Amino acid sequence: MSMSASVAALVLATQLSQVQPLPTGSASITQQRDAVTKSERIMAEAQKRQGLLAQYLYMREARERDSNVPFRLIFNQYLSWFQTWVGDYAGSRITFSIAQPPEKGDSPAPMDGGYKPTPALDAIAELARDRQAIFLNENHNIALTRTLTVQLLPKLRELGYDTFAAETLYHDDDDLAKRGYPTADSGFYTEEPIYAEMVRTALKLGFRVVAYESESMATGDAREREQARNLYQRAFDKKHPKARLVVNAGFTHIQKAGKYFDGAAMAQHFAKLSGIDPVAVEQTVMIPHDITSGDHPVYRRIAQEVPFDAPIVFRNEAGALWSLRPQAFDASVVFPAENYRRGRPTWASIGGLRTPYGINADLCKDVYPCLVEARYAEEGDDAIPADRLVFELITQSTNAKDRVRTSSDAVPSGDLYLRPGRYRIVARDAANRQLGSTTTTIGTTP
Repeated sequence: MSMSASVAALVLATQLSQVQPLPTGSASITQQRDAVTKSERIMAEAQKRQGLLAQYLYMREARERDSNVPFRLIFNQYLSWFQTWVGDYAGSRITFSIAQPPEKGDSPAPMDGGYKPTPALDAIAELARDRQAIFLNENHNIALTRTLTVQLLPKLRELGYDTFAAETLYHDDDDLAKRGYPTADSGFYTEEPIYAEMVRTALKLGFRVVAYESESMATGDAREREQARNLYQRAFDKKHPKARLVVNAGFTHIQKAGKYFDGAAMAQHFAKLSGIDPVAVEQTVMIPHDITSGDHPVYRRIAQEVPFDAPIVFRNEAGALWSLRPQAFDASVVFPAENYRRGRPTWASIGGLRTPYGINADLCKDVYPCLVEARYAEEGDDAIPADRLVFELITQSTNAKDRVRTSSDAVPSGDLYLRPGRYRIVARDAANRQLGSTTTTIGTTP
C-alpha cells in the first residue's frame, strides 16, 4: 500500500464532505485518522485474498457491515479504487465523489471573456510544443481523467518528449521496460486498466518510464519534496540531461503556485530543483458528477451553453488557453457529460482508440459473481488486462446502488472496450478459479 493512497484519503475527506455532509461535530481529524487506519487494515486483509474479484467483494462487504459515517467517508475512496480496477466506473463515481465548489480567485466562465472552445487534444499538444516538461493531473477514482493523457502520448512523442513518469509506479519493477506492460507488481493505480494502458502506451511509443513516488513514510511537504527530488534525479540523470518529460500525477501535486499542505506541491519543488517551468494541465475539476450539485458552477454553465462530445479547452483570439485557476495551472480541460452503453461509460473507448466488444456471461458457466478479463494475446498472464468487467445476477447484489455490471437476464451481458488486436478472454470466480476462456480478434477501426 503506497503512502500516496493513505494521504489522499485523509486530505480528500474534507472535500467529500461537501457531497456527503457529516453530522455536526463528527468530522474531527482524529475520527478521520482512525477511519484511515481502519480502511488501511481492511484493504490489507482484502489483498490477502486470492484474486481481484475476491478482494473487491471483501471490500464491498466491509463497507456494508459498517454504517459509521466518518468511516464510510474515508473507506468509500478505498472501495472506489477497487471498483475502477474491476471496470465498474459508474459505481466508482457514485461511491466516491468530490464536490467542486467555486474557490476565491476562480476565473469567470470562459465564454464571458471571449474564449472559444477547441479540442483539448490538439491544443494541449501545441501548448507543450516548445516546453521541456508537461504535468497532467488525474482523479484517482475517475478513470475518465486518464483518457486524454493516453491520447496525448503519441502527439507528445512526435514532439520529442521521451520520458514518462506516473504516480505510484514502483521503483523496484526493474523489468517493466523489457516486459513492455505493467503487472500487479508495477504500481498501485496501475491495477486499473486505463492507467495500465497509459503506461503500456508510453512503453510502446519508446518513452523511458520512470518512477518517482516517495519511498519513505514522509507526508505533507516532506513527501512532495521527496517526489520532486526523485523525479528530477531519475528523469534528468547523467545519460539524459536534456530529457523532455511527461508526468501523470494526482490532483494538486501539479500546481505551480499556492500553499499545499504545510508547504509546496511536488511541481513547485520540481521547478526549484530543475529550473524548468512545466506546463500544468488541470483535469480533475471540470468534470461531470453523478450529483449535479457537485459540479463546479462554471462547468454547469459550459455544459448547458456549449455543445461538445470530447474533451475541450478554451482559447482566446491571442491564442492563450483559459484556466479556472491561472496562478496554479496553465489550462483547464473540460470533459463532456457521460453517456452509457450497457452500463458502462462510452468514454472507455479512449477517444475512439478502443471499440466496444459485446460479450455475455457464457464463460462464467452460471457461476456468479464472475470476473471477465481481456488480455493482449502477446502479453503474459501476469499482465494487467486491457479491460475487465464483473457479471453478477442482480438478485445477488448486496447494494442496489452498486453499479457492478449486473443483469436480471438469464445470461448477463456487457461490453469490453478493446483496441484492435488479438485477445485472451478469461472468466474467474470469487475463488480465482478459471471458469472459461476464449480468444478473439478485434478488427481495425473503420
